[in-house]
Order: sequence, then structure tokens, then C-alpha cells
Amino acid sequence: MPEKKKIMLVEDHPIFRLGLAELINQEEDLVACGTATDVDEAIKEIEKLDPDLVIADISLKNSDGIDLVRHVKKHSRDIPVLVLSMHDEYLYAQRALHAGARGYIMKQEAMESVVTAIQHVLSGKVYLNDNIKEHILSNIADNLGTKDKSPMERLTDRELQVFKMVGKGLSSKDIAIRLFLSIKTIGTYRERIKEKLGLKNANELVRCAVHFEKTGLIESVDDSSFNIY
Repeated sequence: MPEKKKIMLVEDHPIFRLGLAELINQEEDLVACGTATDVDEAIKEIEKLDPDLVIADISLKNSDGIDLVRHVKKHSRDIPVLVLSMHDEYLYAQRALHAGARGYIMKQEAMESVVTAIQHVLSGKVYLNDNIKEHILSNIADNLGTKDKSPMERLTDRELQVFKMVGKGLSSKDIAIRLFLSIKTIGTYRERIKEKLGLKNANELVRCAVHFEKTGLIESVDDSSFNIY
């Protein structure tokens, strides 16, 4: 029997993590070798377990999965990362790929597609579903951004990271500490986010960020909700 490929799960929702591990362990050539709930824990476990592939959620406990992708690419180049998220793939897939991920999969389709995605990435390929492939090719055809972008697409990676942290209930001081930035710099990011999303004040920013963190949707100022695309 060939040696099983070790898959490490970086996911802070225990029920989803357990279901994913059971699904992986049903495969003859795969085994879920370990888990982590945030970036710091994941880095330690990756060094200890030396997995063949890491599956990482973007929204982690007190941290951001994109940061983990960047770290793995820089320090563990031979270990591919497959990103999964509840958030819209059009917003995050390209950001994840730019950071070094080898694939992106939505949580809604994870149970149906995760094994296929794992095998695809382990074979040295990049895994994306047909919808996101079409979106990326469309962006390339339009010279990567000459067409109108949605409000969320206009946020830089750092602005999006701050926005998500606001949605998790972190204060500007807490965000500054975690990102090793000044409170003034975080204030500047918050102002840019409000301007790009058309938000009038801090209360609207917090409400919008919390709604996005919970649902993956942007809530407009008139209390109606709309998709980020």
C-alpha cells in the first residue's frame, strides 16, 4: 500500500473541521494528520507534522488565513495550501492565489468537491471551479481592472483585513497591535474603507463589517442586503 498523503486542517469551527477530517480519512490514500485554529498554532503544527497539503480557512480565530498562505509560501515552499471560505470566491480567490495558494474552494461546496480539489493540488495543479476560472479570465481580458469593480473589490488586501477584524469586534487598538501598526494608521484604513464602501460613519462601518463577517454579504445603509457581486 502506498503511504497516505498527510492533510492538515486549519479551521476554527469544530463541527466543520470534524466533518472534513472524516471525509478525508475515508479515502484510502489520504489522512487528516492534524488541526489548528489560528495562524500561530498552524505554523507550529506545520513544522512538527510536515504535511503534504494544508487546507486553511480564510477566517480564523484571531487571525487571517491569507497570512498563513504567505508564511507557508515563504518558509515551506514545497507544501501547497488549499484555501476554503464561506466568503464570495470572486472577492478572495485571486487574493489567495496571489498570496501563494494552490486552490480555492467555497465551504458550501467543500463536502462535494474537497477530495477532488485535494487530489488536483497534490498532483501539482491549481484547483478552481469553473465560475472563478471564468471570472479570472474575464479580468485578464479586461486588463486586470479596467472594468468597473464592486465596492469590495476596490479594497486593498490590508483594507479588507482591517474590515474583517472590525467585523470580529476588534477595536482599532486591538487591530493595531495584531498588525504591528499604529492606531493612527488603522484609523486611516478605516476612513478609506468607509469612503470606498459609501459608509457615513463608524457605526455604519461596524454594522457592515459584522454583517459581512457573518454572512459574506455587504449590508447597505438602508438596511437592505446585497451580494458583494
